[in-house]
Amino acid sequence: MQKNTAPRSTIRLTRRGRIALVATGAIVVGTAVAVPLLTLGTKEERRPTTLTVPEGWRASQVYAAVDKALALPAGSTKKSLDKAALKLPNDAEGNPEGYLFPATYALQEKTTPDRLLALMVDTANDRFNGAPIAAGAQHNAMNVYQAVTIASIVQAEAATKADMGKVARVIFNRLERGMPLQMDSTINYALNRSTVRTTEADTRIDSPYNSYQRMGLPPTPIANPGEEAMRAAVNPAPGDWLYFVTVRQGDTRFTADYQEHQRNVAEFNAQRKKSGAQAAG
Repeated sequence: MQKNTAPRSTIRLTRRGRIALVATGAIVVGTAVAVPLLTLGTKEERRPTTLTVPEGWRASQVYAAVDKALALPAGSTKKSLDKAALKLPNDAEGNPEGYLFPATYALQEKTTPDRLLALMVDTANDRFNGAPIAAGAQHNAMNVYQAVTIASIVQAEAATKADMGKVARVIFNRLERGMPLQMDSTINYALNRSTVRTTEADTRIDSPYNSYQRMGLPPTPIANPGEEAMRAAVNPAPGDWLYFVTVRQGDTRFTADYQEHQRNVAEFNAQRKKSGAQAAG
C-alpha cells in the first residue's frame, strides 16, 4: 500500500489476488472444496448434477463454469443475462457481480443458464436483504450494495477468515479519513488477473477500479463474497489500522503506523525474493 506523501514503489497494502486452479474433473479455489463438474463414466462424460460456486469467484468465472456444467458453447451464459430478468439492486445497473451467491446448486435436465443465474441472485437477495446484513449495513451508514462491494474486497484480500474483520476495518478507516483504498485486488479485477505483484505502472492504469487513483469504493463488487465476508463488512473488528501486508503464510500484520508498515513491506519483499531464488534453484 502507499500513502499520498510517500513514494509508490515502497508501499503495498495487500498480499495477493485469489488464484483459481483448474484440475481434471474439478475446479478448486483457495480452500474451497472440489467441484464435481465432470463425472467420468466408462465411455462418455456425463452431465454433472450439481455446480458449486466457491466464495470469491468473479462473475466471469461463474459464467465459464455454468457453460461447462451445462455443456454449452463458451460465452453462452454471459449472453443469457439479457433474458435472465435478474432481481438486482438499482445500483448494480444490471451487473450481477457480487450477487452470484457462493453455494452448491442442483442441475436438472431442464436447467438453463438464465434460470441458474436467477437462482443465484435470488439466493443472494435472501441472504443479504434480511437481518443481520441489512441492519448492519444501515448501522454503518451504507446500503446493502455498498456492503456487498466491501465484502467482495474483504473476500479477495483477507489471508484467513480470522483476518476478514480487520481487513474490513482498514477499508472503513481509510474511507472515513478520505484516503484511497489502495487495494491490489481492485487492480487485479481491472486487469482481469490474479497476482501477488502490483507494479508502479499498474497503479497508474485508467480504470474506475483503480483504487490507488480513485477515491471511495469501486463502482461494483469485484467478486462474489460469502457469508463470513459479508458479516465482516457490516461488523468490522475494532481497531485503528490503516495498512496490512501478509509477510508470509499465517503472518498478516496490521498497523496504523506508516513506518512500521514500511518495515513489514520490506520483510514481505525479502521473503518473496528469497522464495523466488529458491524456486529458480
